[in-house]
Formats: sequence, structure tokens, C-alpha cells
Amino acid sequence: MAHHGAPAPALTPTDAQNPEDSLQTLTVAIVASSWHDTVMDGLIAGAQRAAADAGITPVLVRAPGSFELPVVAADLALHHDAVVALGVVIRGGTPHFDYVCSAATDGLTRVSLDTHTPVGFGLLTCDTDEQALDRAGLADRGDGQPSVEDKGYEATAAALETAATLRRIRRG
Repeated sequence: MAHHGAPAPALTPTDAQNPEDSLQTLTVAIVASSWHDTVMDGLIAGAQRAAADAGITPVLVRAPGSFELPVVAADLALHHDAVVALGVVIRGGTPHFDYVCSAATDGLTRVSLDTHTPVGFGLLTCDTDEQALDRAGLADRGDGQPSVEDKGYEATAAALETAATLRRIRRG
């Protein structure tokens, strides 16, 4: 299980000693693809919950699919301290999966490096629907069982923590 050993995000909205480092002073945008409603609803809910835990009201923008995430994230990165990209690609019987996953991953990495804005990577690249449901942060995957991971929350926490780190580095 990939989640084994992952750090537990601790999002504290305010920093009493250094108010300028408070997470609640950051801006975050979430860009989410429109495929796989159930999975996306869970990822978006997790991302919004992480932002709320940090005291932030995020901007939510929808993209047609995962392939389009980088271009939307690039524009959002110009106006926000952090961006979270959420999507899901399920492997099928053609190489389409590989092309979309590679293009989206490479594009999101490029956005982050070119804009110096952290991009939380919440793009699920799964072999099966069940794997996606397990990572979507759902209270009920449709079979009475909850998801075992919440990648929307994790991606948002990572983006916000990185944005806070970059702010401290830039301040000196």
C-alpha cells in the first residue's frame, strides 16, 4: 500500500509566533477534472476539507478532463499561492492511459517549476475503478465501505505546506 509511511498532515490555520506564516493567509485554487463523478466528488470534498482546516476558502474550477488540468493550473498559478490538481485516469485496453497520465503529470510538474507555485498532485492513475474509489476519500465507496485514503486532502495539504515553506524561504 503506497500510503504506508506517509506523513500525517497537520494543518494549523494560524501561527501565533509568526502571523505572516499563517496558512489562512494563503490563497489556493482547486482545478478538478469532470470524469468519474463519484471519485471526483470525493477528491473535491477532501481538498475543500483540507483548505477549510487551514482556514482558507478555495476557488474551485472544473476542467473537461485530466489532460486539460495543466493548462488550467498554469493560469490559476499566476493568481494563487498554491494550486491543487485533481483528476482520475483509469487504465483501459489502449495506450491512451499512458499518454494522458504522462502528459498531465509532465504538464503539472512544468506548471509548478515554471511559475514557482506549488501544485498539489491529486491525479489518480489507477488500474481499476476500485483503486480509484479506495483513494477518493469517500465515506462510502458504494459498497458500504469507506475509502482507505483521501488523496484530495493529502494533495491540498502538501500544496499548502509547500506554499508556506516557499514563503519562509523567500522572506529569508
